[in-house]
Amino acid sequence: MKAICFYFQIHQPFRLKRYRFFDIGNDHYYYDDFANDDIITRIAHRSYIPAAQSLLRMIEDTNGAFRCALSITGVALEQCEQYVPEFIDLLKKLAATGKVEFLAETYDHSLASLADPEEFEIQVKLHTAKIEELFGVKPKVFRNTELIYSDELAPQIAAMGFKGCITEGAKHILGWKSPNYVYAAASAPKLKLLLKNDKLSDDISLRFNNTAWNEYPLTADKYIGWIADTPQEEQVFNLFMNLETFGEFQTADTGIFQFLEALPRFARERGVEFITPSDAVKTFKPVDVLSIVHPISWADEARDTSAWLGNLLQNEAFNKLYSVAERVRLSDNRQLKQDWGRLQASDHFFYMSTKHMADGASHSMFSPYDTPYQAFTNYMNVLADFIVRVEEQYPMSIENEELNSLLTTIRNQAREIETLNKEITTYRLNEEHLNEEHALREPKEKEPEAAPKAKNARKACKPKAPKAEAAGEKPARKPRAKKAE
Repeated sequence: MKAICFYFQIHQPFRLKRYRFFDIGNDHYYYDDFANDDIITRIAHRSYIPAAQSLLRMIEDTNGAFRCALSITGVALEQCEQYVPEFIDLLKKLAATGKVEFLAETYDHSLASLADPEEFEIQVKLHTAKIEELFGVKPKVFRNTELIYSDELAPQIAAMGFKGCITEGAKHILGWKSPNYVYAAASAPKLKLLLKNDKLSDDISLRFNNTAWNEYPLTADKYIGWIADTPQEEQVFNLFMNLETFGEFQTADTGIFQFLEALPRFARERGVEFITPSDAVKTFKPVDVLSIVHPISWADEARDTSAWLGNLLQNEAFNKLYSVAERVRLSDNRQLKQDWGRLQASDHFFYMSTKHMADGASHSMFSPYDTPYQAFTNYMNVLADFIVRVEEQYPMSIENEELNSLLTTIRNQAREIETLNKEITTYRLNEEHLNEEHALREPKEKEPEAAPKAKNARKACKPKAPKAEAAGEKPARKPRAKKAE
């Protein structure tokens, strides 16, 4: 039986306000609260909420036969909690059905996996904790920011306990192979890879309302037919897209919601089922090992990381940001760490792209700036102020090597202190036990000394005989007192 694995992404960054050079050192608040509120509220009511309601109806109408997965960044969840809490309530209802799987990813939708393995792991753990806190489930499958993946990342993803990872079915990687199978990671064979079917995903997210497309209009019957008519041995069809596809990219008047809700009925008729990523990992065995030497993603035509690190502007900002990573992790300042996470969002680097043609149009459509150079200037002004705040705690005059040496010393001292504290605790316990034993033995040791004293006391009570009596002589009589005349 063929299976469809639907996965929907939800992400909204904290957008930066216009931050001037003269604000550096004077204004430490970087965010455009009005824009953030307006954008997420608008998208939630046009897309997220009606889409979630459609998914809920599909689960109920099929008695749980329909299943899917959601991946929601931590920064998007924060904004939803603040501005559209009703959407959080809907997500909790979806989680309660047990038919919607929540995936793990980086909390801030960052590119940390390309620069800082320690920061990458911290963000994944933060995101997992947030999902457990809100929805009571622990993610088992991982998807990195923008589906970025390479052989170098696989061992770390597996070490964090994930059984599967979602990434792009890039043509330059697959070659003649099909994305409709489960693969094993070359550098971590126990980690299974689910590859996005690029064509079938884009048929919905990009081409659904394109009247010039030769398959227009796209109906649920036709779409399921394409899947059912593929070679029998093909296993799973991974359809990954933004949840904004429904209601935002493809507006409600195109019939996109009706199309979505009709899919389960035609799938049942053609013997196609719906599964979650965890189901796919458990059900299907890898057909081959897949090696991906250079990082891939689902962005742009190249399907690489050039959407975020493809020019000098992006690399300058990226390297400057992660140059203070170790110092920020040392800090106990909560606001500083929150800003650190939000400034890592991949969107800020995406806005700096100088690509042209179709890729360039995609970048400019999402950017709140008129040009990539404005995006760069604004971000670097914010970053300059952020670094000033970091320097106040950990001066940049200390070289990274020296700082790392100091950190190593501090960590070694911390371990030594911990060991000494344990030894002190052990000695104190031993001392208490010895005192208790001594207290129990003390009365028994004093008893032999007490007995002779008692014997001597009894002797002292007997009257002593006079010396003469003791020699056999009669004791002299005492003269009687004369009576008073």
